[in-house]
Amino acid sequence: MRSLRHFDLNLLLVFEMLMRERHVTRAAEKLHLSQPALSHALKRLREALDDPLLVRSGQGLQPTPRALALLPVVHQSLAALQAGLAPPATFAAATSTRHFTLATTDYFEEVMYPAFLSQLLRSAPGLSFSIELITPDVLNEALEQRQVDMVVGLDYQDTLPTGVIQTPWMDEELVCLVASDHAGVGEGVDLEQFVSQPHVELADISGLRPSSIDSCLVQHGLTRRVISKNLNYIAAARVVALTEAIMTLPRQMAERFVTMLPVRLVEPPKELPLLKMTLIQHGLYVNAPTSVWLYNELVAFAVKHGLKS
Repeated sequence: MRSLRHFDLNLLLVFEMLMRERHVTRAAEKLHLSQPALSHALKRLREALDDPLLVRSGQGLQPTPRALALLPVVHQSLAALQAGLAPPATFAAATSTRHFTLATTDYFEEVMYPAFLSQLLRSAPGLSFSIELITPDVLNEALEQRQVDMVVGLDYQDTLPTGVIQTPWMDEELVCLVASDHAGVGEGVDLEQFVSQPHVELADISGLRPSSIDSCLVQHGLTRRVISKNLNYIAAARVVALTEAIMTLPRQMAERFVTMLPVRLVEPPKELPLLKMTLIQHGLYVNAPTSVWLYNELVAFAVKHGLKS
């Protein structure tokens, strides 16, 4: 026999069917081949293995000792290939005790995560989750090493590390927040008024592009003065409540602070973009059953809340 590199593995399917049927016409029908095509395949098999394999006798085609010895090997090999090529089993969330790690924004963790987790645990009580900050290490290493399963809620990025996949998830409207007694700002601001105010900003520790707000201002030849950069929204909102600064944040988060602090909503300049939140995962695992399940659950959550981008 020639080396395996020169052997047509499709001939193993022909061999197995012929051994099962012991009849060329029936084997051809089962393989959806013409009888001449199957006869040609049998000829190639005989040449490749240097053995007649099946010999016509008074009882039809009879296997040679070589064919009988080869049959269990072919059966085992084809079964292994079939199992290996089959799609992976779906993730059985209802009975799983899998632990997921999400790297998220402060906004997702505060506004959406509690409802998301509560919804999941009703049908999959054995699951557990950890929340981490979105850092350069998460995007450059932790996703690839599967220390983090998914980055949730980061604003759309023009560039990401190689191998990382970003998909749209939710769109959220941005609004402004000022102290309740801030006399210098009315119910809304235009771009000129917006940049004339001192700003409180949420610090970006992801190490990625400038904020979409600053990018928008640059396009209009404007900049803003930031008097405080904070690591979380609640601290930033407290600064706003005690100063004459303005803060820009997602509407759902801002509405929460209005009930908690002496602050009020202000409609932002119409030029400000939407917050375009994304789901980010590594291409190595995008088709893994657990990743597919988690992605689908997050998308369903966005659809349910009317925020799907």
